[in-house]
Amino acid sequence: MKPILGIDFGTTNSVVSILQPDGSARTRRIPVGASEVETFRTLLCFWAEESRTGTALNHAAGPFAIESYLEDPLDSRLIMSMKSYLAQRSFSQTSISGRQFSLETLVAMFLRALLGDDYQGYHVVAGRPVRFAGDFADDAFGEERLRRSFAQAGFPEIDVALEPEGAGYRFAHGLDGPATVLVGDFGGGTSDFSVMRFDPAGQRRVTALGYSGVGIAGDMFDYRIIDNVISPLLGKNDTYSTAMGQSGLPVPPDYFTGFARWHKLSLMRAPRTLRDIATVASTSTHPERLHTLIKLIEDEVGYQLYQAVSGVKAELSHADSAVLRFAHEDFVVEQTIARQDFESWIAPDLRRLATGIDEALEQAGLAAEGVDRVFLTGGTSFVPAVRALFESRFGAGKVSGGGEFVSVAEGLALIGRDRIAA
Repeated sequence: MKPILGIDFGTTNSVVSILQPDGSARTRRIPVGASEVETFRTLLCFWAEESRTGTALNHAAGPFAIESYLEDPLDSRLIMSMKSYLAQRSFSQTSISGRQFSLETLVAMFLRALLGDDYQGYHVVAGRPVRFAGDFADDAFGEERLRRSFAQAGFPEIDVALEPEGAGYRFAHGLDGPATVLVGDFGGGTSDFSVMRFDPAGQRRVTALGYSGVGIAGDMFDYRIIDNVISPLLGKNDTYSTAMGQSGLPVPPDYFTGFARWHKLSLMRAPRTLRDIATVASTSTHPERLHTLIKLIEDEVGYQLYQAVSGVKAELSHADSAVLRFAHEDFVVEQTIARQDFESWIAPDLRRLATGIDEALEQAGLAAEGVDRVFLTGGTSFVPAVRALFESRFGAGKVSGGGEFVSVAEGLALIGRDRIAA
């Protein structure tokens, strides 16, 4: 049997798993400084350096991209959440220091940094969400671009499996009898639900019964915090006037939609966008707020802001309140956020998640009572309101988790084992 890799290319983190000789899967640990990590941040950082022969464009990936960016944020370009664009036909390429890069090329550069040269000849099983992120996502197109990205990275032939199927495989590895399992897989950009029948002793060990997916997850929860706490301090809900004499117009909400979504923030550095914001600021009710917005965009402090927001979100998973602290020059935020308020902000997203659960059950032809076990994976599964969705519907005793950040990759390697054996 060829050696097998399971690769979970994620919106926020990516994980690689290797099938072991005994048939088990082990997450690859990646050296970073004096330690090793299992999750590799899905980031690229670009910066230009002058030399005698001209300008060289350098790049780094993962935690090394973060280090490079923090050394010189003003002259760096941080590329985040690449996966969120895969199924978006409107996004084909971007300009970095005057050079054009296709999305497939950017993803391939990241994959080469993630994998190095050690895995040529391996059989690769890559995960994909049931539904890609985005309001107008084309799922078939997203998978096609994912395959092209792997091909550019040196893996021309890969298997593709659904990410919740991978998580379910990993969970089923510990079952000692047949069971119908609902898997909830929460990533950074998507939430996927799958209903599967597992029979550890059967000839066909896994039977897929139903799938559904929603193009929202952890990044959307971060967006809700920024939109409700930070954006009003930067001009959201303010008004402005036009040169034609119109007054009382709302400041364009697109400014804050882009600012609060970290994969879109780098696009706001376009000179035209910054000029538009400055023009609106000149007649707005609080021009200093929009000028602060411009400053935050120009100074590339989005990463620091998102880290602060993500930390508050994590703290709210085990505390009734948390303090969001962020400062950049004269802009200082120190605000207590109650879990109750956070849950009210994400209520529309919770309803969409509930609809996704319903769709998976309906496709499987099952009522909630027909599910024996529920397995939750991914960082968003720690959010109490998300877990409560499942406990209220299926019973707390049926709901479990584990390997929240590595289960998909390990399951993908196990899928590769069984597909080759078949």
